[in-house]
Amino acid sequence: MNLKRNASFSLRRRILAIAVLALAAQAPWASAQTTDFSASGKPITFVVPFPAGGPLDAAARILAEAVRPTLGNVVVDNRSGAGGNIGMDVVAKAAPDGHTIGMGALSTHAINPWLYPRMPFDPLKDFQPVTLVADLPNVLVLNADFAAQNNIRSVADLIAYLKRHPGKLNFASGGNGSGGHLAAELFKQMAGVFMVHIPYRGAAPAQTALLSGDVQLMFDNLGSAAPRIRDGRIKAIGVTTLRRASAYPDLPTIAESGAAGFKDFDISTWFGIFAPAGTPPAVVDRLNKEFTAALRSPAVRERMQKLAAEPAPTTPAQFADLVRRENRRYESVVKRSGAKLD
Repeated sequence: MNLKRNASFSLRRRILAIAVLALAAQAPWASAQTTDFSASGKPITFVVPFPAGGPLDAAARILAEAVRPTLGNVVVDNRSGAGGNIGMDVVAKAAPDGHTIGMGALSTHAINPWLYPRMPFDPLKDFQPVTLVADLPNVLVLNADFAAQNNIRSVADLIAYLKRHPGKLNFASGGNGSGGHLAAELFKQMAGVFMVHIPYRGAAPAQTALLSGDVQLMFDNLGSAAPRIRDGRIKAIGVTTLRRASAYPDLPTIAESGAAGFKDFDISTWFGIFAPAGTPPAVVDRLNKEFTAALRSPAVRERMQKLAAEPAPTTPAQFADLVRRENRRYESVVKRSGAKLD
């Protein structure tokens, strides 16, 4: 009886050993296959957590087209809502195989965690950063008629006006806790001035209010503000980044305006590609290789710069470090602003 049990146990051990060897033999082949997106026949879904037509959507479509020869079919899927949380939640909960990626941004990974009391995902733990895509400067713009009537040509002029007329000016934003709102709140804190915040349902209606004179100023995305700057309907007096925007090299930064306390003023709307946490390193490296190559190509750079977006390819580790720094930074900015969303 013992002999039978021993023989049966020995047979099971041999079967288990054969299975382990078979899996080990298949592992390199399986790993190689996971990075061969074009051969799999399965498209990559590129989730954009904002509506079609905006700069993030435009950038995603430019990149999807650029990487198709090497990665196969890339389908842009707009899943907007809740400040980008809905779309990025789709990415966070997707299979970590590289076939679902998302265009996360400053709002989804640095602002929203401090703005919303309940988040559907952890912005640091539930994603694997792939590469930063671009930095998009914000710009301080005024209603052109208001600026001309009050002889406001610079940031210093605006601060002087605000100190003479506290609470008289209204500034627009695309909503409570938006990048434009927080840029203005930081400006108020650093300048020691007061303006009234008028939130709108998106940047487009906020810009409409600026054009009509319902509000006097706003911090707008440079890409969306550019057409109205060119036609003279709004006046730009400073970009919010430490570097001047390549599209407007003559426009000074707020930091170099000469206004006291502004030498470190630096705010931009960045966005980049994320995969779900747990995506294998080989897959992340392949995605990084193809998307950063696209971002460095002259054709993509030219198209991105027309959106006033500066391509900024990085390694996954560099992008992860940026996300962590910005997440910590905006905790204090949001809390000081008092902005909250349900």
